[in-house]
Amino acid sequence: MHYQKEIEKLNEYQKEAVLDESDACIVKANVGSGKTTVLISKIIYLHYDKNISYKDMIVLTFTNKAANEIKERLLALDDSIQSEELKGFGTFHSVALHLLKDRLSIEKMGYTKDFLVIEPEEELDIAMEIIQEEKLAIKYKNRMKKRLEQANAIEREEEKISKYNDDIFRLVQLLKEEKVKQNKMSFSDILENVNHLLEHNIIAPKWIIIDEVQDSDKQQLEFIDRLKGSDTKMFAVGDPNQVIYSWRGSTLNVFYTLKHKYKAKELSLPINYRSSSSILEAARCFLLDGSDLKGVRESGSKIIVKNQYNSFNEACYLVDRIKEIHNLGVKYSDIAIFYRLQDQSQVFEDVFSKNHIPYEVSMKKNIRDIPVLNWMIKLFRFSVNPNDTSSGVYVLSNKDYGERMKEVTARNIVREQSIEKSELYTKMHKFLNECSEITKSEEIYDYFEFNKYIRPTSATYKEDKESICALLNIIIEYMKEKQMKFLNGLKDFVNSSALYGVNILQKDISSDADSIKLMTLHASKGLEFSYVFITGVNYGLIPLSTRDMEEEEEMRLFFVGITRAKDYLELSYYTNPDYQRVASGESRYIHMIPSKLIESDEVKSANVNLQELKKQIQEAKNECKKVEVSSEVLVGEITETTEVEIEAAVAIDVETVTEVAMKLVRHKKYGTGKVLKEDDMMIEVEFENYGTKEFIKAFSELEFL
Repeated sequence: MHYQKEIEKLNEYQKEAVLDESDACIVKANVGSGKTTVLISKIIYLHYDKNISYKDMIVLTFTNKAANEIKERLLALDDSIQSEELKGFGTFHSVALHLLKDRLSIEKMGYTKDFLVIEPEEELDIAMEIIQEEKLAIKYKNRMKKRLEQANAIEREEEKISKYNDDIFRLVQLLKEEKVKQNKMSFSDILENVNHLLEHNIIAPKWIIIDEVQDSDKQQLEFIDRLKGSDTKMFAVGDPNQVIYSWRGSTLNVFYTLKHKYKAKELSLPINYRSSSSILEAARCFLLDGSDLKGVRESGSKIIVKNQYNSFNEACYLVDRIKEIHNLGVKYSDIAIFYRLQDQSQVFEDVFSKNHIPYEVSMKKNIRDIPVLNWMIKLFRFSVNPNDTSSGVYVLSNKDYGERMKEVTARNIVREQSIEKSELYTKMHKFLNECSEITKSEEIYDYFEFNKYIRPTSATYKEDKESICALLNIIIEYMKEKQMKFLNGLKDFVNSSALYGVNILQKDISSDADSIKLMTLHASKGLEFSYVFITGVNYGLIPLSTRDMEEEEEMRLFFVGITRAKDYLELSYYTNPDYQRVASGESRYIHMIPSKLIESDEVKSANVNLQELKKQIQEAKNECKKVEVSSEVLVGEITETTEVEIEAAVAIDVETVTEVAMKLVRHKKYGTGKVLKEDDMMIEVEFENYGTKEFIKAFSELEFL
């Protein structure tokens, strides 16, 4: 059969892991060693060779993307597989959700099967309402999320006493009761409730298979333990060198815990097939456990280290570099740019857009980030779950959308179900009875009369309408894809959007689109590219922090970034970083890489010798002649920082500056601009998308129009 050919392609380490039938087996998989291939081959082997039904397997992943990749590979082998067979394949939360909805008696805990999933922010909103209504004394409300987590983590005691002497434990109890009353569960509740019900309900699949097991937190490890019956076999794959989510609760000793708890056999996948040997040698410098990292590829090119002046200069440099690489026949999609913080992407987006470089940004932006859609999804939440009073009040009392009534009025209408007092409330109240047969997005739009509630006279009307229509189309497509009737599909979508977000802004990357991929180091995990640029390797960005545990995680994060690169790796640092608390000059991470692996290549146009520049400008002014400066010293653009320093040293007589009315120029980087000031030596230009820039005329590369 076809699956046997797949297994024959595996190396000896991969094959040993796939064919192993120990009661528990943990595979330490080095980066780029074919972990996903082994995981999928294991599932295929168990199904086809050992006749294990997919229904008898629980396959747990940490991302929806990984779960979908596994399902797609299985469907490619056999397109007759029914979606029902793969309900146990997914993220920890989605599998737990499936068990709560389909296999466990959630009613015992006061919920109905129609319960909705809420995001952490919505849970905080409910908590704040309770504090207000019950007049609770709660300290440090700005750290409410963390305080609730800590309070929940404290084991059940006879009497809980807050170290801040406030009502936090009373709030935790009232919050639990309110969530049950509103038929809602947070992410944490899903696992807590499923673990509680599994204490007395045996699911016991024949196999539990876990991907990226190193990222498991305490609740997830408990979930695995609750699922595992006495005859259940377990197969887990992960890389301890890629623990980069300890802030989210993952723990460093997962391998030790699982190995000793289940007397697990330990195997390894030591061979990296992805990266050139020079990239792997650099990556070894950031391994914390002393493990080996074997590669099979040749050394390849050296790692390039560039000193950029600032992020804008780097973005301009990357435009030219990307064009150069693309002209060699490399697809845009084989090139990725990584950074530490999400807001670092903005400068690349601006400059790439201006220069027509196709790009995509991986960004965790969901419905909640778009005001009209946040309002709209709460409208749907209340429409399908009348117990969700907080969403109903939000919809009616929102200041920008809906009927914009006072919160007190809205709360009374929802409590008393006063359909005569609000047309919008009436629509939500009757939704379940009147909209069960909907099949088109236009029907939903017309039923709620959204035009009326997003205000045709508002400045955002057109944009809001487009966003609503886009989301409605996504909902209808989701319903069709899942082969669900409208109301069931909408309820499922509302939960799915809370768990995974919705790609409404198209701010997630697609491997199919031929575009440059921009992403944080965290988002790069699990991906690979021929060309990788890691930007801003300055202390304060990479690494971001210096506390012991965080420093270890920063090193592992940098290791993850380096090992995404197959053929070419370039690291850059800034002389003049644009971010607070970021030191100029290269981070020590660059010094940790052996010099024999590095080719330093300063971007000369980005390095400004300020003292020499000031001196030459002064001489030119004194001699009333144009500046003659070597390109080693001078750049065309003087940034805002250098402008201040130069003006402090060189007092240019403002009377010698000629005001120019509506003179237009063109610059190859900034496009068309309007000249604001000009004299024999300097020219100041305002560009629409880049603001005001000052140039030394002799080197400005400006074309007068």
